[in-house]
Amino acid sequence: MRIARRIALEAWRSLAVAPPRADLTLWSGNQPRREDAAIIVSVARLALLSLIPSALAAQDFRTAFDRYVHDDSVVGGAYVVVDHGRITEWHGVGMADRDRHEPIDSNTIFHWASITKTFTAVAIMQLRDRHRLSLDDHIVDYCPELLAVHADSGSVRDVTLRHLLSHSAGFQNPTWPYKQGLPWEPFEPTKWEQLVAMMPYQQLAFRPGARYSYSNPGFIYLGRVIESQSGDPYALYIVKNIFMPLGMTHSYMNVTPYYLEPHRSNNYTVTNGVVTSNGRDFDTGITSANSGLNAPLGDMARWAGFLTASTPAILARATIDEMWRPVVRIEPGSWPETPAAGSSMGLSFFIFPRGNVTFVGHTGEQAGYRSFLFINPTNGKAIVGSLNTTHAENSGATAAGYDALREKAFEALR
Repeated sequence: MRIARRIALEAWRSLAVAPPRADLTLWSGNQPRREDAAIIVSVARLALLSLIPSALAAQDFRTAFDRYVHDDSVVGGAYVVVDHGRITEWHGVGMADRDRHEPIDSNTIFHWASITKTFTAVAIMQLRDRHRLSLDDHIVDYCPELLAVHADSGSVRDVTLRHLLSHSAGFQNPTWPYKQGLPWEPFEPTKWEQLVAMMPYQQLAFRPGARYSYSNPGFIYLGRVIESQSGDPYALYIVKNIFMPLGMTHSYMNVTPYYLEPHRSNNYTVTNGVVTSNGRDFDTGITSANSGLNAPLGDMARWAGFLTASTPAILARATIDEMWRPVVRIEPGSWPETPAAGSSMGLSFFIFPRGNVTFVGHTGEQAGYRSFLFINPTNGKAIVGSLNTTHAENSGATAAGYDALREKAFEALR
């Protein structure tokens, strides 16, 4: 009966029903009173019934994840479900390194690509809340080199930090627009001077703030702001002000530290049905503020827990909520594709309205990695995961299946 009583108490909590009064005796010796036992059984039954839709949705997501891995020739992947910072499910499938016969496990380190942008944005908001900057500051005050960028509509002088955070500044999407795939070319620009050299040959696509257009370089410029206002290199700032206080002890930016190399996942590209290894490590260079994050799922669960439950010493709850408010509408057909009407961009977070629930999150794709972070702000649940394989042609199961997987994640988070 102890188990039944515990189930009943949990049921009262989950159903938002007031638990028994403190002075109500549920037990007479070792046996419950008949009327109280009936109450316990009834409430426990209600609790179990209320959990069925959630359990089925979780199973649907797990099935959809495994199906996607199989249908899209993914070598390996994993995800965690987080509820107010607590991991309630860990699921991994496949191999971290096919040639070494290393399976995905809880220590596997994935590359998180553009999910890095959420860390950069939190760092900017930390500095804002500490009165080191304003979101209405102009980026040319921090990066005067950008004055070389051509603008037919508006002026680069008008671009603010808010525009950069919301992808509404008008800068181009690719960081390295002239890459031809030649073996001597770097994976990403390794030095700031390389980006500066390209600026006279770039232009704003529209008046700053006029509309949404995803831009990787915009977050590199925000990384420069973090460095100038903190006095620390970007990666060191993130370690000191996010990784350390959250206990993300196996997370790092850019190239893998030697002692974590055994846990780093390889990544793969499928071209015309042939799966090719890209190598376990790569250098994101000057673009770390845009896409340099590497971490195991346990650490990413801490990040999701911080975003849902907040840690005032890192960032106030009100500031996180501010980041999740729409800034600019995302028109259908924009990249990344967000097909539902009403989707928008906040301060680095995508906002996905789905019926009576609005989800937030971010995805990432770089080298052979594809990652996702989805949050339901109303109940504190999140799903964060990564796949170590993508298709060069970005077609077939890759496009349609990934969109379907996102929708299954939303269902599981309700």
